[in-house]
Amino acid sequence: MPRSRFVGMDEDLHAAARDAMQNAYVPYSEYPVGAALRGADGNVYAGTNIEFANYSNTLHAEGVAVAKAVSAGVREFEELVVVSAAGDGVTPCGRCRQTLREFCDEDFPVFCVGEETTEYTLGELLPDGMGPETLGK
Repeated sequence: MPRSRFVGMDEDLHAAARDAMQNAYVPYSEYPVGAALRGADGNVYAGTNIEFANYSNTLHAEGVAVAKAVSAGVREFEELVVVSAAGDGVTPCGRCRQTLREFCDEDFPVFCVGEETTEYTLGELLPDGMGPETLGK
């Protein structure tokens, strides 16, 4: 069950996610997604989905945003906003949830924008997810 609606979503992140979505490469699904992640450094890292004909190599918007941040040396994040052109309130897939869990704790806020914006915690989206502490790190 989501925690709340419209609480604390950063409008700059929302705009960055929408802007990133405009660059989606989705010739097969025609389902553009954008994501924007605020790093603990205050910078915004945005990503979009990039599809390939074999689908299994497709990059998801959330994973691209995380990769950009990690490539810049950022390992701590404050919040994530995800949007789709369908306006359906899309949530990160399981793989992206687990990717986020590598760097974020269960209280990490994830805003999924649709007709209404819903705020989840990562723990709500990925209960009992594996984090570094699972391996004693």
